[in-house]
Amino acid sequence: MTETIKVAVLGAAGRMGATVCRAVDDADGLELVARLDAGDTVDASSLAGADVAVDFTVPAATEANVHAALDAGAHVVVGTTGWDDASRGRVTEHLERVNAGREDGLGVLIAPNFGLSAVLAMTFAAKAARYFESAEVIELHHPDKVDAPSGTARHTAAAIARARAEAGLQAMPDATESGVEARGADVDGVRVHAVRLRGLVAHEEILFGNVGEQLVIRQDSFDRASFMPGVLLAVREVVSRPGLTVGLENVLDLS
Repeated sequence: MTETIKVAVLGAAGRMGATVCRAVDDADGLELVARLDAGDTVDASSLAGADVAVDFTVPAATEANVHAALDAGAHVVVGTTGWDDASRGRVTEHLERVNAGREDGLGVLIAPNFGLSAVLAMTFAAKAARYFESAEVIELHHPDKVDAPSGTARHTAAAIARARAEAGLQAMPDATESGVEARGADVDGVRVHAVRLRGLVAHEEILFGNVGEQLVIRQDSFDRASFMPGVLLAVREVVSRPGLTVGLENVLDLS
């Protein structure tokens, strides 16, 4: 698509949504045509002819928003977390239905994190996972975040687990017999710990350990503006990627 891409932002009154609106307004080749927030209906009329709807709402609303945007004929970029295999599967099925017979299929891109440093950290973690006996993830966010662990941490842990499984590694050593709840969430066999602290924005540490050595990969996002290059990249890419794409790493050249 070489013409101007028309963009609607869902969750436009929120911190991330407002930042996305400013970024789209300032970007070449993009036009902000609609700002929607809680209480607004998502349909062809409210989306105002948008080519791409960008969703930064809340986990309870995001899946319904995606289905509504697809029904209105818009591609969708999703930054809201709270997705699981079942909800992603429903979106895949919906895409198959709406794209049947279309030459220019609609696309949905769900990214647990749009920060380039976060995407690189997740990619490096997946590459390192096969070489270490132990791995754990710590995610740190502001206390206004409603879900835990974060989508980024779940995505990271799942990638670590896949890499370990492909390498034929056994379960990680852990002799804990009491106080198991203090060990954090179990994401595909990888422990994930969530910190909520005033003053933080979005941060992640991935810890790997072997006998006598440790590798720590840390990523810090100090300002929501750091997510905007990734959001704008996703908006430009989703229009040429029919179907469901999960993870910004899939539109970056990280080979």
